[in-house]
Amino acid sequence: MKDKKEQGSSKVNQIRNTKVKDSGAKLIFDNHILCAQFLRGYTDVELLRDIQPEDIEDISERFLWMWQEGRDSDSVKKIHLKRAAEEETLYLIALIEHQSSVDYDMAFRILRYIVQVLTDYADEQEKKQKSVTKTKEFRYPPILPVVFYDGIGNWTAETDFKARVYLNDVLGDFIPDFRYLVVPLSKYTNQELVDKGDELSLIMLIDKLRNAADFQKLKDIPAEYFESISKNSPESVLKLIGKIISVLLLRMNVPKEEVADFTDRVERRDFTMLFENFETYDVQETRRISKAEGKAEFILELLEDIGTVPEDVKARILKERDLDTLGQWRRAAARAESVEQFAAECLGSEEK
Repeated sequence: MKDKKEQGSSKVNQIRNTKVKDSGAKLIFDNHILCAQFLRGYTDVELLRDIQPEDIEDISERFLWMWQEGRDSDSVKKIHLKRAAEEETLYLIALIEHQSSVDYDMAFRILRYIVQVLTDYADEQEKKQKSVTKTKEFRYPPILPVVFYDGIGNWTAETDFKARVYLNDVLGDFIPDFRYLVVPLSKYTNQELVDKGDELSLIMLIDKLRNAADFQKLKDIPAEYFESISKNSPESVLKLIGKIISVLLLRMNVPKEEVADFTDRVERRDFTMLFENFETYDVQETRRISKAEGKAEFILELLEDIGTVPEDVKARILKERDLDTLGQWRRAAARAESVEQFAAECLGSEEK
């Protein structure tokens, strides 16, 4: 029985998600230490104040068939509550959203999960005692649906499923009625995260980075915060933190060398002046340059189809960063009958 459970857990860890950001966030909920920190410190649910890693059981593999591309970062957990003489179980559905545009159909997606989780629970109980679900005393377990949203801005979708159904003002008593909890990263200031002092807060601080100014703010974080994490974190969690942070930094086009050095220092517990050596990356500028380079390469491909491109012409095209100019050059290269014609039309005034 144990082997089967471990195989299921391994299967979950091998899920392939081509959306890099989702893969990084999934690691948070896959790790029960970080998941427990999330439930204790970020959901504001009294029942979860004392949840420990050993109270969490991952059952996501039972619902793999529901997942589509980009949704395999979702997690389903059994949370073992110890608030009474007899242990009780709460089910957690954790969904991760990063898009700047809000998913307004989230309530229905969660409803599908709820139905499947309760169906799975009923099947499990029926195997233990036939027809138990038909008895008067039978009760279904509570389910807490949580959406962790680290996109920019506020979550504006309805969190109440009933609000998504028309005629709810007339037939409200007969419509499924539940609400999901949204944990928006944007509501936390850097100081509020630092005050939490746990490993998850460091990951969230990195997750909040959007531009060069954000990098600069991290340099103001007290050294005591980093010292506490470096001394008290298990080695396995530090390695996971390094992996998650590398995903988040690569998302922002931070050079791989910088990312490798950063994650290596985290794993070695060297948190001294962790952000001091970071250059000031302007994420939007980096993306603009990357887009300009792509357009320049495309222009060269068009020109190479009609002749040999002189080195000086090639260098001038690759040097250009203005997207409007590159757009004009692309159209000119597409209609040009020769490289010389393109150079005369687009670069002629520069050569004189």
